[in-house]
Amino acid sequence: MRGLFDRLAAPGRKGDALTLDQLPGFLMMGDSGSGVSVTWSSALSTAMLACGRVVGEGIAQSRAKLMRPRKGRAGADAAIDNSLYRLLYLEPCDGFTAFSFWETIVFHMMFVGNAFVFINRVGDRIHELIPLEPNKVKVTRYADLTYGYEVAGDDGAYKRMPKGTIWHIRGPSWNGWMGMEAVKLAREALGLSMALEASHARMHKDGVKPAGIYSIEGELTDPQHKQLVSWLKSYATSRQGDPLVLDRNAKWMSQAMSGVDAEHLATRRFQIEEICRAVRVMPIMVGLAEKTATYASAEQMFIAHVVHTLSPWAVRLEQSAEVALLSPAEQLDGLFLRFDLSALMRGDYKSRQEGLQIQRRNGVINANTWRDQEDMNPRDDLGGDQYIVEANMALQDGRDLPVPTAQPPKVPNGNAN
Repeated sequence: MRGLFDRLAAPGRKGDALTLDQLPGFLMMGDSGSGVSVTWSSALSTAMLACGRVVGEGIAQSRAKLMRPRKGRAGADAAIDNSLYRLLYLEPCDGFTAFSFWETIVFHMMFVGNAFVFINRVGDRIHELIPLEPNKVKVTRYADLTYGYEVAGDDGAYKRMPKGTIWHIRGPSWNGWMGMEAVKLAREALGLSMALEASHARMHKDGVKPAGIYSIEGELTDPQHKQLVSWLKSYATSRQGDPLVLDRNAKWMSQAMSGVDAEHLATRRFQIEEICRAVRVMPIMVGLAEKTATYASAEQMFIAHVVHTLSPWAVRLEQSAEVALLSPAEQLDGLFLRFDLSALMRGDYKSRQEGLQIQRRNGVINANTWRDQEDMNPRDDLGGDQYIVEANMALQDGRDLPVPTAQPPKVPNGNAN
C-alpha cells in the first residue's frame, strides 16, 4: 500500500490542514473532570465498545446493494453488472469482506467522527476500496472550499493524494467538513466510567474495607513500626476471611466506605446509560435492561433501535457513497445504494405471518414474494407469481367498471294477466 500511495502522491497546495488531533475549539479540552485521559483507544474499555459493536454489526449485517431504477416504471433492480456492486456487497478489497469493511467504517465514525477510504481506480473503474486509519489522514480545506487529503506512510511522512482518491465519510459535524469526535464530546461520562471501574478494581484488590487506622497505646520504635506495617499488609488486607486479632489494647478504625455504601454498582449502571445517550444507543441493546421490561416492550425497543439508531447511520453511508463513488453518468442514471434493514425489523413469527397474509390477500405480494421474505425457494409452478384478492373486493386494474342498469322484467308471450 505504501508503494501505491507513493506513486499516487500529488504535489501539495497551500492551505489550512487539520487532523483529528487538531479539532477546533471545544473538542479539545484535555482530561476529563475525573482526571482520566479520554481517547478513542481508552474508550474501548467502556460501554462505548458495546455501543460501537451494536451499530457496526447492525449496519454490516444489512447487506449493501447498488440498485438501478427500472426504466419507465416503478421499482429498482440490483445493478450486478456494475463493478461497484461486488465491492460494496461482498469484497471491497483483497482480504476484506464487506461485513468487516462496513463494521470498521462505523467504528471509525462513532469513535473519532470521521472515516477515510482509499479509492483505487483503474481507468474509469473502481478496482478496490481500502479503509485507512483516521489518525493517519490529514484534511486540508482550501480558500476555494475544496479539500485535500494527505496520508501518512509507514515512515510517518505524509503524501498528498490526488483528487478523487479519498472517500471521506463524516459523522455528525459542527463545521460541516470534519466530523466531531464522539469520545471527546462524551469525555466526562466516559472518564467517570473508567474511574469507577478502576476504583472498584482497587477496592477488590486491597479488600472491601480498605485503609483504616490501627491505634495502639504507647510509642513504637522504627523497627516496631515497620514490623507492624508488614503485619497489617499480610493479615489486615489480603486475608479478608480471617478475623483480625489485636493486642496491646489496639483498635482498628476503618476510614473508608464499603462498596455498598458508595453505591458503586448503581453509579456504574448510570454511567452506562450516559454513554448510551451520547451515541444514541438504547441501553437494552448493550445488555442493560429494565426490570419492568416485558418481551413485548423489548421487541418494540429493538425495532426502535433500527428506526432511530441504525437508519440514520445507514442513510449517512448511502448518500456519502453515492456522491463519492458514483460517476456523474451513474448518478444521472439514478443508481443508488441501499442497506437492507428489513430483516432487523421483523417482529415475532406469528405477527410477521399475519402481516404477510394481509398483504397476500390484498394483492400487495404474491406467494413467491412471501416465500422469499422467509428465505424459502420460490414455487416451481406458475401459481407462485400470481396475485390474488379476496372475492368480495374490486379488481385492481385501475379501471372503473360500468355500473349495470336496471332492466324491466321480461314479459312472457301471451296474456300478461
